[in-house]
Amino acid sequence: MTVGFIGGKFLPLHLGHVYAIIHASSMVDELYIVLSHSQQRDKELCVGSKMKYVPEYIRVRWLSKLTKDMPHVKVILIEDNNRNGEYDWKEGSQLIKKKIGKPIDYIFSSEPSYEGIFADLYPDSKHILIDSNRKHVSISATKIRNEGVFRNWDYIPDIVKPYFVKRVVVVGTESCGKSTLVKNLAKIYNTSYVAEYGRTVCEELGGCEGIIIEEDYQQIAYGHKVEEIKAIEKANKLLFLDTEAIVTQFYSNLYNNKHQKVLDEIAKLQDYDLWIFLEPDVKWVNDGLRNHGTEEERLKNNTHLKTLLDEHNIKYKMLKGNYENRLKGAIELIEEILKK
Repeated sequence: MTVGFIGGKFLPLHLGHVYAIIHASSMVDELYIVLSHSQQRDKELCVGSKMKYVPEYIRVRWLSKLTKDMPHVKVILIEDNNRNGEYDWKEGSQLIKKKIGKPIDYIFSSEPSYEGIFADLYPDSKHILIDSNRKHVSISATKIRNEGVFRNWDYIPDIVKPYFVKRVVVVGTESCGKSTLVKNLAKIYNTSYVAEYGRTVCEELGGCEGIIIEEDYQQIAYGHKVEEIKAIEKANKLLFLDTEAIVTQFYSNLYNNKHQKVLDEIAKLQDYDLWIFLEPDVKWVNDGLRNHGTEEERLKNNTHLKTLLDEHNIKYKMLKGNYENRLKGAIELIEEILKK
């Protein structure tokens, strides 16, 4: 049995890593992927860069998903507390040898400069270079951190992309253009979106007012979250969402005069990068499911929804005016978060 290992911080995991791991796995009977991490060092690497720090438990999930159908490949974590530039190679080698627990035949890397270090610390192992000149995959984690993930999106594996997707949710009361705006933005940015799940439930019931019950709102909130999880797997940098749990709570109050704690708890778990609030200053359209079209009702409901958002400390951006102004305003807000 031949044994080898390939190590790295995988901050982030990119297609260069994937190529090296697959190549190395074809050369040994047993391959260990060593995720070397130090929270202090890894955070320092991301300070001043264009990529946020990624915890090691997320990185190990990436590696696990990548190799789940490769039974001879195992992922191990090696932790130290060293700062950037102070990595103790000797201590690291001792931890790696102890964790693998058997003779190591091969060490794989893409760095020629490691030759002397590995020869000293692993005298009985052979150092194998894989794509050291970046000929097969011309990318590095340093380049991605310095330039940003979105500028190097084509080098990010599909299993990694969902972590970096920015989520944009559009909220508002009845007939303010949420669904139209979400669909149009998804088309413009060539990505996926999550439709208002409450509409799906109401259509199945044949209406809402006088028919919908307390448990239906829970189904709406859960169902919307499941659709979000599925949609983000296919998203291209951005995911657009039509409403969320706080809007569901608003409708529970509106139709059933019931404030549900479970909806508040779901709302607390939400993490969106941009909240867009649409003012109800466009023409109200009766689509068969809407029932609150008077000016007085629209203003009252608008205030109520804002109150609920404020109670959850949501910082939202308001858009008003005609549909063109709303579209242009939304695009400006989205471009700002993409720059960041």
